[in-house]
Amino acid sequence: MANLFAYTDGACSGNPGPGGWGVLLIARDGETVVKERALKGGEQDTTNNRMELMAAITALESLSRASALTIVTDSSYVKDGITKWIHGWKRNNWRTAAKKPVKNAELWQRLDEAHARHDVTWEWVKGHAGHPENERADELARAGMAPFKS
Repeated sequence: MANLFAYTDGACSGNPGPGGWGVLLIARDGETVVKERALKGGEQDTTNNRMELMAAITALESLSRASALTIVTDSSYVKDGITKWIHGWKRNNWRTAAKKPVKNAELWQRLDEAHARHDVTWEWVKGHAGHPENERADELARAGMAPFKS
């Protein structure tokens, strides 16, 4: 039985500005890579946080059946948002503790829906620190952004 990992990253040139997201899906049997898939995309006018969210959403939405997987992200915003903050936001009708609307609520709702279909473990890694799969996800995110940069 293979273990599934999704390495996700977002990038933005200016914040807001053109942005991209990247996902590296890897199925491993022990240390052996059984299957690998790369996904990328972007938007003309977005933020880094939105691209980080889109990477995680795409990783989950790309899976055709309910799966157990580990999502590895360098975004504490995404990891903390989905594992800690979202419960209060939902209780407060998508408002923060300060009663302000949650930023990117439509993406958080989409992530919450995709997340519910899977058994997800979240891991944070330091970005741009030589983690090979995180670096590849960053390259995919930058490639996803490229068509939108002038």
